[in-house]
Amino acid sequence: MSGVDAFSPSSPMSSSRFSTSLDAGAEIQFVKGLEEKVVPDIKLTRAKDGSSGTATFQFSNPNVFDASTASFGDVTGMYLIDEEGEMSTSDVNANFVNGKPQSIECLYVMTSPDEWDRFMRFMERYGEANGLGFNKAG
Repeated sequence: MSGVDAFSPSSPMSSSRFSTSLDAGAEIQFVKGLEEKVVPDIKLTRAKDGSSGTATFQFSNPNVFDASTASFGDVTGMYLIDEEGEMSTSDVNANFVNGKPQSIECLYVMTSPDEWDRFMRFMERYGEANGLGFNKAG
């Protein structure tokens, strides 16, 4: 795998909670029908030949842990939804501190150049909606 690229907020903000716009055409869900409002840090790796890659998502205090969202159901995966359709992964892990959920880390694996391209189109839409900038590894 080559160096790590990342998507992160373009400008520093005081809170890690940002609202996504439903009109933007891209959102992330952990529970079907419940949009995750926390914007994650995302790190990318890609094979030098472009044949495969990974995206690691890190969500700090995601709203899926809020008591007000408990009625929506359990976390069943991470769903990346946009105008082209849905991509998903079941590689979702919650981190707990003193018995309370603090963060979620997800791994999305791309096994072909087409999957990489599809993921990058999603990230372009999601990034535009949420003020994420792409930082290429040097």
